[in-house]
Amino acid sequence: MNKLDNLKFIKKLDCSNMLKFISGLPEQCPDAYRIGISGSINKPAVKINNIVFAGVGGSGIGADLIKVYIESELKIPVSTCRNYTLPDFVNENTLLFCSSYSGSTEETLSCFEHGLRRKSFMITMGAGGKLRELSLKNNITHILIPQGYPPRTAIGYMSITVLGILARLGLIKDKENDVKELWPILSDVRDKEAGFSVPLKKNISKQIAVKLHKRYSVIYGTTDTTEAVSNRWREQIAENGKTLSSSNVLPEMNHNEIVGWRFPEKLLKDFKVIMLSDKDDHKRTKERMRISEEIIKKSRAEVIILKREKGGRLARIYSLIYIGDFVSFYLAILNNIDPTPVETIDYLKKELGKI
Repeated sequence: MNKLDNLKFIKKLDCSNMLKFISGLPEQCPDAYRIGISGSINKPAVKINNIVFAGVGGSGIGADLIKVYIESELKIPVSTCRNYTLPDFVNENTLLFCSSYSGSTEETLSCFEHGLRRKSFMITMGAGGKLRELSLKNNITHILIPQGYPPRTAIGYMSITVLGILARLGLIKDKENDVKELWPILSDVRDKEAGFSVPLKKNISKQIAVKLHKRYSVIYGTTDTTEAVSNRWREQIAENGKTLSSSNVLPEMNHNEIVGWRFPEKLLKDFKVIMLSDKDDHKRTKERMRISEEIIKKSRAEVIILKREKGGRLARIYSLIYIGDFVSFYLAILNNIDPTPVETIDYLKKELGKI
């Protein structure tokens, strides 16, 4: 039996039960929307001119996903902030989300303090910690997320919850039907395509993980729909699989990076390329992806095209995310390593704490 179909072998490596957390995403999403839509949130007394999401890592990628999903519906600009300081335009007419699952992310805490000084309309999210304490102290609405998850596995809570909040504030239409669709579609991805119970010969995520094992992978998304998904793949491959990869988007990469698919020749032939597309992509972007695939294949790199047809836009986006999350887990197993610990990040935080 191969490693990826051997539960006994996986359990020896997966000491913190990452497989269980990943497998629970379908159930997480409707609960997340319930939390957001039922939260006690007072509508702002002033006109909201823009929305800013402050968060990094697993707490930040959720904002990217929501931004792609709702940007065309909103009548005000949306941006994300992954830094210690907020953009200068943030003021009392800004809806500022500060998200940190642990509640102790120093960049997010810094943005929170900046938001207070600028008198922004703030909402914070997380499982507790200092962010919650500061929010309660300053009469800021804090949305409490269930505890006990590695932050990167709380992607449903750190993203779908926001949809409920925005709907409750009247900034977007109710998304209950879109969210309801997630459970059966993601369950099918888990139970019929990518979860552990699906054997390697029929499992899309296991097969991709085998291809990516001991290879450098490049993940391309599109600005229209899958940019955040490509970033999520890269982050999960790093944190779970402990493997380096890169990501970029079309059409931007057609104006620079595409030229680089010539050298170094000996390395490029072993690269694996994942292209994530969606039917809502701009028609010219679709053509760019087709031509880009042809160009990349000339370097002898293998190109894997992933596209989902089932369900609405939200379900299609999260299906691609889900496949990638399983890929990252199986990569860890192939690398003979526990996917959950992130010792390098822990070390970095420890060293920063000394300064």
